[in-house]
Amino acid sequence: MNVLLVEDDILLGKSLKLGFSEHSFGCRWEKLGRAALLACDQEPFDAIVLDLMLPDMSGLDVLVGVRSRGLPLPVLVLTALGSVDDRVHGLNCGADDYLIKPFAFAELIARLQALLRRTGQPVSATELKAGPLTLDITTRCARRGVIEIELTTTEYKLLEFLIRNSDQTVTRRMLCEHLWDANWEGVTNVIEVHINRLRAKIDRGFRVPLIHTVRGIGYAFRTR
Repeated sequence: MNVLLVEDDILLGKSLKLGFSEHSFGCRWEKLGRAALLACDQEPFDAIVLDLMLPDMSGLDVLVGVRSRGLPLPVLVLTALGSVDDRVHGLNCGADDYLIKPFAFAELIARLQALLRRTGQPVSATELKAGPLTLDITTRCARRGVIEIELTTTEYKLLEFLIRNSDQTVTRRMLCEHLWDANWEGVTNVIEVHINRLRAKIDRGFRVPLIHTVRGIGYAFRTR
């Protein structure tokens, strides 16, 4: 599952992103509503976890923006506003469920899984498959054809993100933010080092490469 987390609280955002990672969920974390809407235009998500109190715009306006794009993905709203009127207003704007702060992370995961079951999306697949490559999200090992490939933690996270965004160009900045922190400001050429190591494991010795460089932008995972 690939989740868009929209939350401006730094401590809560870091905690939730770590929790999603530990459950083998992909997670893109945005702190601003406009950045969240831009993210929806850039990559596919299976669900959105949305805070209502954002610095630049109302979370409900973000919700309206998501629905105006015709995106059918479930949206779970996090809020400290727990009155019946608040919940009804949010549901009328297109929210699928509400979770009142403070909350237990286990309940958040359970509610997300319930929403995905309701929409017919898979919630517990243990493998990601892309062309000849299979990535086991429980063992964090890859397999290309019959060849088993051991991955480091960074290589696994990098490959998982590329697979979840197959046939799309992802920038070096997006990869840096996914691997380390949403506000990571380091030198992005460190990504090239990890990409080269990953390529050596999954592409070397095969006629058709899977990881492609998009000059001046980033990389794309393509199976054809």
